[in-house]
Amino acid sequence: MNTSKGARILVVDDEPAIRRFLRTVLTAHGYTVFEAARGDDAVSQVSAQRPDVIVLDLGLPDMDGVQVTRVVREWSQTPIVILSVRGGEADKIAALDAGADDYLTKPFGTGELLARLRVALRRGARTTSEPIFVFERLRMDQTKRVVTIDGKPVPLTPTEYDLLRALVNDAGKVLTHHQLLRAVWGVGYDQEMHMLRVNISNLRKKIEPDAARPHYIVTEPGVGYRLRIIE
Repeated sequence: MNTSKGARILVVDDEPAIRRFLRTVLTAHGYTVFEAARGDDAVSQVSAQRPDVIVLDLGLPDMDGVQVTRVVREWSQTPIVILSVRGGEADKIAALDAGADDYLTKPFGTGELLARLRVALRRGARTTSEPIFVFERLRMDQTKRVVTIDGKPVPLTPTEYDLLRALVNDAGKVLTHHQLLRAVWGVGYDQEMHMLRVNISNLRKKIEPDAARPHYIVTEPGVGYRLRIIE
């Protein structure tokens, strides 16, 4: 996957003016742009075009963007950046909970959008040759980007994977909310606590024996989170 020039971006928005604007901006920065005005068309194009990032509006005429996200997440881990006029925390949490990687509220700055796309592209393309981590039933092979529980692969989104990796790389150490936000999302996300909470919750649902009583990812009240390595 491309991380800059030539990366493939699928823009999903029912407003022609927004699509034209995004196409102009993104092509000027070297991206290849595909467009969809409806949710069903978006799902089809994700399959046909294999974009590197999806820029998705929530207010589509046939299906809500949150629903589109859920459908795509059933078979694809392509990074999804929500671009919407809905700026409430409940809307952000719903989109992130469905599997979106980022959320940008309209109106937005071109520079901020491009920065968010670069983060999404790095997250989707990132590879590493760091060692294998094993603790009880949990195994993480960072070379192959594979996480397993009892030998069975666990499908993680790029954001969930980066969050677990950040915890694994400092296993046993308490990482503050801001440290995790910077490590996974980058500079400028220090106040986006809802993004961290939702992704921690989603990650726990996938790797914990009982997400309501976490065993691996331990909450340090008022401080952050820690990956347990010993009792």
